[in-house]
Amino acid sequence: MSALAALRDLDSTQRHTVAATFLGWTLDAFDYFLLVMVMPAVAKSFGVDVPEVAFALLLTLAFRPLGALIFGRLADRYGRRRILMIDVTLYSVLGLACAFAPSLLALLVLRALFGIAMGGEWGIGASLAMESIPAKSRGIVSGILQSGYPCGYLLCAIAYGLLFNSIGWRGMFALGILPALLVLYLRRSVPESPVFQRRTQAGVRRGVGETMRGRWKLLGYMIVTMAVFNAFSHGSQDVYPTFLKLQMHFDTHTTSLLTIILNLGALVGGLVFGQWSEKIGRRRAMAIACVLALPAIPLWSYGGSVLLLAIGAFWIQIAVQGAWGVVPSYLNELSPDDVRGTLPGFAYQIGNLLVSWTAFAMAWVAHSNGGDYAIVQSVWIGIVAVLLAFLTWFGPEAHGVKFGVTRETGDATMRDSSAVAD
Repeated sequence: MSALAALRDLDSTQRHTVAATFLGWTLDAFDYFLLVMVMPAVAKSFGVDVPEVAFALLLTLAFRPLGALIFGRLADRYGRRRILMIDVTLYSVLGLACAFAPSLLALLVLRALFGIAMGGEWGIGASLAMESIPAKSRGIVSGILQSGYPCGYLLCAIAYGLLFNSIGWRGMFALGILPALLVLYLRRSVPESPVFQRRTQAGVRRGVGETMRGRWKLLGYMIVTMAVFNAFSHGSQDVYPTFLKLQMHFDTHTTSLLTIILNLGALVGGLVFGQWSEKIGRRRAMAIACVLALPAIPLWSYGGSVLLLAIGAFWIQIAVQGAWGVVPSYLNELSPDDVRGTLPGFAYQIGNLLVSWTAFAMAWVAHSNGGDYAIVQSVWIGIVAVLLAFLTWFGPEAHGVKFGVTRETGDATMRDSSAVAD
C-alpha cells in the first residue's frame, strides 16, 4: 500500500518520466540479452566454440564505462533528456547492425560499439528519473527502474521462445531496432530534469575535480561495490541459458520458459526490495537480499527437474535483483548534483569493466571441465553473495538526501552524501 501511495503522489509528467526511463533500460537490456540467448547458434554459424562468442559479452561490458563517461558528461552539460534520446537511437541502430555481421570479428566490433551506447543509458535515465520525483518515492521508483533490466531479459526470452526457430539468430538481432521508437515518447512526453534546469538557470556548474574534492574514497567504494554487484547479476544470468541448453539438454521452449520464470523472480525482487529500502534503509535491504541468495543455489543449479529448477531460478533472482532494485536510488543519493548524470553510471560501468570477463571465464571454465556449468555458477554466486552482503552492510548511505539544494542557488546546503551513514 505504501508503494501504491508513493506512485499515486507522482503527477502525470513524473509518471511519464518514470515510464520512459524504465522502458529505456528495459529495451537496452533486451538488446544486450539477445546475444546471451543465441550464443550456441552464433557459435555454430561461424564454426567456433561458445567461449569465443562469449568474448563478445566481455567486450560489451568492457566498453560500457566509456559510454557512461562520454554520455554522462554530455548529460551533465547539455541536459539528461536530449542526450538520452541520442543514446537510445545509437544503441538501437548498433543492435540492428549485428544482424548483418558477416563474421565473428565484425560481430565482436559491433558489440563493443554497442557497449559504448549501452553504457550511457543507465546513468542518464536514473538521474533523470530520480531528479524528477519526490524523495519519498525513490525506493519504489528505484525498484521499477532496475526491474527494467530483468524485464528486458524477460521480453528477450519470450521473443526467443516464439521466434527463434523461425527467424534464427540474425532475425533476433534485427529486433534490436525496436528501442528507437522510445525516442518519440521521450520527445513528446518527458521534460528535462527540474534539478538540472534550476542549476542551469542559476549558472551553477562545477568541474568534476572540484565537485569530487574530498569524495574520492566514496568513488572508490562505489566502483568496487558495483563490480561485485555486476559479478552477482552477470554470474547468475549470462550463462544460464547456455547451462540449460548444453548441460541440461533442454529444447528452445523449455529454455525460454525457465528464463522467463527467472526474470519474473527478478521483477518481484526489484520492486519488493526497492520499496522496502524506504523503511529499513538502502544498505540493510541490499545486504539482506544478498544473503537470501545462498539457500537458493542448490535448487537453481541442481534442482534435478524442471519444476525444482524453476523454483530455484525464481528464488535466486528475487535475491539478485532485489539487491539491484535498491541501486538506482542508492547511487544517485550518494552522488553530488553536478555529476549525477555521470557518477552513478560511471561507477556502475567501471564496476562492469572490472568483471567484464565473468561470462567468458565461466563459459571457459565450464567448457574445460566437461561442460559443467552448474558447479561454476554455484561457486561463483556463493562467493559473490557473501562479499556483496559485507560491502553493502558496512558501506555509506544518504537515504532521503535532498537534490538540487546548494549554497550556490541560495538554498540550504545539501548534506555531504559521502559522510551520511544510516
